[in-house]
Amino acid sequence: MLAAVVAAGVWLWTIFFPGPEKIIRRELIEIARDASFSANESPLLGVAHAQKLAGFFTPDAAIKLDAPLNFQRTFESREDIAQFVLAARTSLGGGLKVEFVDVNVTLAPDKQSAVADLTARVKIGGNGDLNAQEIKFTFQKTDGQWLVTRVETIRPFS
Repeated sequence: MLAAVVAAGVWLWTIFFPGPEKIIRRELIEIARDASFSANESPLLGVAHAQKLAGFFTPDAAIKLDAPLNFQRTFESREDIAQFVLAARTSLGGGLKVEFVDVNVTLAPDKQSAVADLTARVKIGGNGDLNAQEIKFTFQKTDGQWLVTRVETIRPFS
């Protein structure tokens, strides 16, 4: 009976007070969810998702994208990120589906920063083509929250 109570207590502790790795994994799921949108999404909902997505980043976050088909972009602030997301939602009218798989989170010894290496699977519009890209997210614990400070694509054989 005592073992069951202890096990239930440990389980509840992990639910209410998750570790940094679990929090970062949850945030990555939310980032992918907010980056994704359907073809018939309302513009107002798009603005809300863009603002929520930008909120996962520090004000001076840096993103360096070097994706296939000569798509290269660099962003250096939370506002740049929100503006790009809104523009992408407009230009990709057919929708976008983003999913992060093979997530590997490495916590720094000081437990105040972490790196998440993952594969982003992106499906643009209604076509069946799926693009995959390896990405590295750098997180920093700021005011009790894990925020993204840097995102960069990983080129094969770099």
